Amino acid sequence: MMRNSTLLLALLLLCAVNLSAKERQFYQIKIYHLKTAAQETLVDNYLEKAWLPALHRAGIKQVGVFKPVVTDTADIRIYVLIPYQSLEQFATLHQTLLTDKTLAANGAEYTDAPWNNIPYTRIESILLQAFPGMPVLEAPSLQSPKSERVYELRSYESPSEKYHVNKVKMFNTGDEIGIFKNLHFNAVFYASVISGPRMPNLMYMTTFNNKEDRDAHWKAFGADPKWKSLSALEEYAHNVSKSEITFLRPTNYSDL
Repeated sequence: MMRNSTLLLALLLLCAVNLSAKERQFYQIKIYHLKTAAQETLVDNYLEKAWLPALHRAGIKQVGVFKPVVTDTADIRIYVLIPYQSLEQFATLHQTLLTDKTLAANGAEYTDAPWNNIPYTRIESILLQAFPGMPVLEAPSLQSPKSERVYELRSYESPSEKYHVNKVKMFNTGDEIGIFKNLHFNAVFYASVISGPRMPNLMYMTTFNNKEDRDAHWKAFGADPKWKSLSALEEYAHNVSKSEITFLRPTNYSDL
């Protein structure tokens, strides 16, 4: 009887661990690289009128669409952030969309574009898994017009896989996430890159009402006693080899 009880307890603990893993969302960041304003208009129309509504019908309700605050005319970009409840949902989305007749009708100009008049140069894709400390995407609570908002996408590359695990630990066990939360950074997600062009790597997105709001928050972060204490710990030294910041602004049709 005791053996059966122990086995049952072990199974329950295993189920709890698996449930916790399942509750952590996966994110895809798609980056459309464009060369012309005409391509940008075509992709915008497709995303707004065809693709996002199709994702909503497929059960994906909060899709973010962003553009750089400062446009690079040589490489126009549109960033799309898609949350998934599981890798299976990610893997089967393409097939789901193929059967969506409304998408096919509303997106024909994009999907049926001829080879010599394509709507983009290339599409880049990054797949991520949410941190345990923030397992699901959160829509920001901002008061300013979308045209003024600043979304800050940060990428932290590590020297090795071991250092990457250490930096992720710093966010979760070290509670760097908690410091951001206490200072009201309005984070959308924190996640590890599990497939992408630059690895090992983690990425996260914080949001602000405007540029002044963003600068004030980071000034407070730099002066925060908890951050000073955490960043001074030797165990977290040298865990970032390269960082990159991209300032984005949501489109008027973005869910986020």
